Amino acid sequence: MESETVAIVDYGMGNLRSVQNAIEHLGGKSVIVASPLELSAYDKIILPGVGAFGQAISCLHQTGLAEALHERRAKGAHILGICLGMQLMCSSSEEEGMHEGLNWFAARVKRFLPNTGLSVPHMGWNGVEFARPDPVLAGLSSGSDAYFVHSYHVHSDEPTDVLASTDYGLRFCSMIQRGNVRGIQFHPEKSQEFGLAIIRNYLEMSC
Repeated sequence: MESETVAIVDYGMGNLRSVQNAIEHLGGKSVIVASPLELSAYDKIILPGVGAFGQAISCLHQTGLAEALHERRAKGAHILGICLGMQLMCSSSEEEGMHEGLNWFAARVKRFLPNTGLSVPHMGWNGVEFARPDPVLAGLSSGSDAYFVHSYHVHSDEPTDVLASTDYGLRFCSMIQRGNVRGIQFHPEKSQEFGLAIIRNYLEMSC
């Protein structure tokens, strides 16, 4: 498969190698990038993340990566956020206090309520229902299972931004998209053929 090199953003809070392994498995090329200046060379960027929102957004700002990401987004780079990476693209998060995100989506990150009777974090396999077509979903079936690990979910204030949703005590936004920016709440690199197909479609997108 021919594809341009993908930059995987290293801000100290992502499971970078698992994402890189998935890309390599599919025949793609990637590099781990921690420098804002270096990031400016790439038109495909993955923003992964594991951990707390507040610490993550602080790391992005302190390293200058937040500003670099804003610049690449404005210039049309295809940016893909995974798990916490998707949440960082939202306007705010209530995780351990209120925090402002990158504000690429009019969406809020909220904790799953314990009164649903379901365990938190939401961990394991769950169905992903597509809201509309998108190149990253090409050839895939709505309702396919993906692997989730998260205690906070995204609530979009713009229904047209919701690319897919999942039911876990409530229906939440599990994929989001606007223009050249996409976010995935589940871990595609851990979601077997369904997740790998999403990454393959992303790698094959034209810039």
